[in-house]
Amino acid sequence: MRVLFAGTPAIAVPALEALAAVHSKGGFCELTGILTNPDTAKGRRGSPTPSDVGAAAERLPGGAATALLKHETIDDACMREAAALHAEILVSFAYGAFFPDEFLALFPLGGINVHPSLLPKYRGATPIPSAILNRDSETGISVQRLTGDLDSGGLLDQEAIPLTGRETTASLSAVVAEKSAALLVKTLQGLAAGRVSETPQNHDAATYCDKFRREDGRIDWRQSSVDIDARIRAFTPWPLSYTKHGDSELYILEAAPYAGTLAGGGADGAGKALGADKNAGIIIQTGGGLLAVSRLQYRTRKALDWRAFLNGARNFVGAILE
Repeated sequence: MRVLFAGTPAIAVPALEALAAVHSKGGFCELTGILTNPDTAKGRRGSPTPSDVGAAAERLPGGAATALLKHETIDDACMREAAALHAEILVSFAYGAFFPDEFLALFPLGGINVHPSLLPKYRGATPIPSAILNRDSETGISVQRLTGDLDSGGLLDQEAIPLTGRETTASLSAVVAEKSAALLVKTLQGLAAGRVSETPQNHDAATYCDKFRREDGRIDWRQSSVDIDARIRAFTPWPLSYTKHGDSELYILEAAPYAGTLAGGGADGAGKALGADKNAGIIIQTGGGLLAVSRLQYRTRKALDWRAFLNGARNFVGAILE
């Protein structure tokens, strides 16, 4: 089975490496090429930097892939380069662009996609933070057929992942990345052997999630402590959750609902820094309950644990945040 792998961010790297390992051992699939986004300018000098998948492709053992294609969209040049590889199946994981029907037609076995949710729930761009935002008890991974409609193809395999309620998008993405690699290899091996059946999705049960914007990270202290906590975890590492202390923008990096009590609280004082708990951190009043902040950062300074932060911000306790 000749495979063209399409992916861009770090979450897709373990899946690529797993397919390359099968290839290098003479297994059931041959990795004929890797499609990823073009290099981007980063750093003060604007040096061209490959995507996470692009960088991983350059580290693969010699012969693990015959071509590295870098295209932001599926244009004519991409079509020509992909066609020349004569791949039988397209495997996608967070490539970042839509695959038109004429591109999918290049692959006799079609295309499959790894999606980090239990489809049809959370079709779209942000399934991992959406599961955290909504305080779901579980999420998962789906391997589905690529079609012209967003994340709506038939399901080939799924794996559920229980959630503890303390995940961040960063930590859950790392778990999903590793589990997806194993699930993808299992699914492709089953396809090669003719053992995988396709199950249509229940489109009536579909839900969708959109991309986030930086301003989505602004904290509304009138919300409950559990809602604010979920947003902080969902928006780590991006766009991060922020508020204002006076004229300074302040990132709240780590926090948790606080079960204790502290004098001076009350929902009418949402956003007030009431004091500190020596074990939990800085206690802030919300619109429903208290939030213990353990790590935070002024925008122009480095991240600090709450004790070090208070040492440098002695006027913080008693302040009312934006």
